[in-house]
Amino acid sequence: MQDFLSAIGRKVAVVNLDPANEQIPYRCAVDISELITLADVMENLKLGPNGGLIYCMEYLEANCDWLQEKLAQLKGHYFLFDCPGQVELCTHHSSLRNIFAQLAKWNFRLAAVHLVDSHYCTDPGKFISVLCTSLSTMLHVELPHVNILSKMDLIEQYGKLAFNLDYYTEVLDLSYLVDHLASDPFFKNYRRLNKKLVEVIEDYSLVSFVPLNVQDKESMQRVMQAVDKANGYSFGDVERRSLAALMSAAVGADFHFASPLGGLPSRTVSQQRRRLSSQGPSVPAALSPSCLLLLDSQSISTLAVQEKYVQAEETTVEEEAGGV
Repeated sequence: MQDFLSAIGRKVAVVNLDPANEQIPYRCAVDISELITLADVMENLKLGPNGGLIYCMEYLEANCDWLQEKLAQLKGHYFLFDCPGQVELCTHHSSLRNIFAQLAKWNFRLAAVHLVDSHYCTDPGKFISVLCTSLSTMLHVELPHVNILSKMDLIEQYGKLAFNLDYYTEVLDLSYLVDHLASDPFFKNYRRLNKKLVEVIEDYSLVSFVPLNVQDKESMQRVMQAVDKANGYSFGDVERRSLAALMSAAVGADFHFASPLGGLPSRTVSQQRRRLSSQGPSVPAALSPSCLLLLDSQSISTLAVQEKYVQAEETTVEEEAGGV
């Protein structure tokens, strides 16, 4: 993702927040290993890997001024925060959530990106577990959230899917999944439990997935658009965007804006740009390729303003055409 964003012209800074990440496979602008490492914690405090990671996150939370000083040197960048993969940090423990809250106070717009291996789709029991974990993470972290099904190019190596891919990405009627599980003698005894679990997931109706194949540029672009929409980057002025590009990111990649007269005049387009710029300066947004990250609660209200403005401009153009 770092290479992809750099290729389209964004200034990207990757921040490694995983103290267990000893061999970093990317260019890192900020590395938590300068502050603390998991190996040192395990050796000096005699903790295991899980306890050591929790201690490292608590230590980072207590020394957020170190992180603030490092990030202040990278103004104007689009941040990618690589977070630890220990699930307890995202579902139960509060340190990582508190760090994100502190980033928000520093005017970062955050979106959380949760990566899930796509091969879990081939096992109904594991997929239900993934849904529960994703939902728990979304509720605990309390950030705009994008769930990603990664390694889609390898999914066929793990067996045939019981349903088509849309069933898993859109998390459709999960009762079919429970029925499919009941065909297994082991899971047949837990049918009521599985039924209650999927009812919780469906009652919240929050979990969905975006498929990702890192070998496919279109797949990478769809993920980028989903995250840009979540953190509000699509509605900022960091990149020059036409009205069509803004609405495409908000409504969908296939959206095309067309005026009844075949397009807006240049004067109206310049008015639109001035109107959007009046919404205020944008703040560098952030994306998380590992587990969680940055966002903007103003994105929905901003979209409403844009839609209202588009309707007003269309009326103006029609009135001018009628006058002619």
